[in-house]
Amino acid sequence: MKDLLSASALALIFMAAPANAETINILVEGGGEMLQKAVAEKFTAETGVEVKFTVVPYQGVFDKFSAEIASGSSAFDVVTIDVVWNAKFAGHVEDLSPLFTDAVRKDLPPALLADSQVGGKMIGMPAWANAEIVFYRKDLFEKPEEQKAFREKYGYPLAPPKTWQQWRDMAKFFTRDTDGDGKTDFWGTDTIGTFSEEWMAHVLQAGSPGVILDKDGKVIIDNEAHKKALEFYIAPRCTDQSVPANVNEIGWGEAQNLFYQGKTAMMKFWAHAYKMTPADSKVSGKVGVAPMLAGDAGIAAIPGPWYNVVPSTSQHKDLAKKFIAFAIANNALGIEAPLGLAATNSAYRSYSGKPGYEHFTPLLETLSAPATQGRPMNEKYQEIVDEAVLPAVQQALACKADVGKVLADARETIEDILD
Repeated sequence: MKDLLSASALALIFMAAPANAETINILVEGGGEMLQKAVAEKFTAETGVEVKFTVVPYQGVFDKFSAEIASGSSAFDVVTIDVVWNAKFAGHVEDLSPLFTDAVRKDLPPALLADSQVGGKMIGMPAWANAEIVFYRKDLFEKPEEQKAFREKYGYPLAPPKTWQQWRDMAKFFTRDTDGDGKTDFWGTDTIGTFSEEWMAHVLQAGSPGVILDKDGKVIIDNEAHKKALEFYIAPRCTDQSVPANVNEIGWGEAQNLFYQGKTAMMKFWAHAYKMTPADSKVSGKVGVAPMLAGDAGIAAIPGPWYNVVPSTSQHKDLAKKFIAFAIANNALGIEAPLGLAATNSAYRSYSGKPGYEHFTPLLETLSAPATQGRPMNEKYQEIVDEAVLPAVQQALACKADVGKVLADARETIEDILD
């Protein structure tokens, strides 16, 4: 409560200065508008300043902001950007360090705070954040006959998985032929082959000091933790056959659909999906949630935060900063939006224990875990992923290549990109 009062006081201080504009314009993608709409309405009610949103598709935020930077002028006072763009835009936004009071810093998960800083300045304030957690079928995990059979086979109780080994054991246990035609039609889980973030989370769980690059920008994709994590990541497909065979065709949407359609017993997925489980899905009312898996370094995930930044070309910088201060002080208002996300610890805690928000406790535990950290802050990050990281993961998932060599080759590609 003390932190919330301190944050609110910060917002009031910023609003005390006279406004020099009646409107501020925010560039954002669709889901982000909904997450910030309530706070914008409250800001207008308390200040008289209108907040207008320009809503574009995901890639449109990057493209439109890049075009404005190139033109040297901006129609926007605030831009809400994906963390993967922080390094790219760092040189074109205002330093928001004065907004990061002790109270604000204490109220943010460490990984989100770390990703706010690029090149020695605080380039953006977290607006909301997400992370993968474990989803599982409560109805299956709580069946006495399943519990009995699992204990007899593996020697320990059937419960939400916490470790890599438990994940593999439970995925194998639930993979089965349910209609007796000799073909597997229900899997323990899935493996995502069209994105690399899930594997990166395992890299952090294995104890790597970073993913792909270390804090000094040195390529570490072939260190022991990356290798160990990749071996674990491909094992359900290559060794256990506890996932669908078409792994390199499975992305976030496909994984989500498999779970909703009652085809998998578990998935690692972004926490917001819990609240958005379709009422007519086969798993509605049957979904349990737990923190992300733990490796030798404990629980870890790659967060998915978005940041509010102020373009250096904004005509209303002071008012934009007032809005951002107000937004972080009232961060919990976004929770009632369809995606139901926030950034601060206090916002998530204020909903913990409420029916329908059971995912907040494991999400906050995952976001705040010591080993959780963001992607490398490098302008060439997306190129590195597209040209080296994802191809390496997909090659390993083909189950024919040596993991060590795959990662060594990826290292060479990354070094060429960085040169």
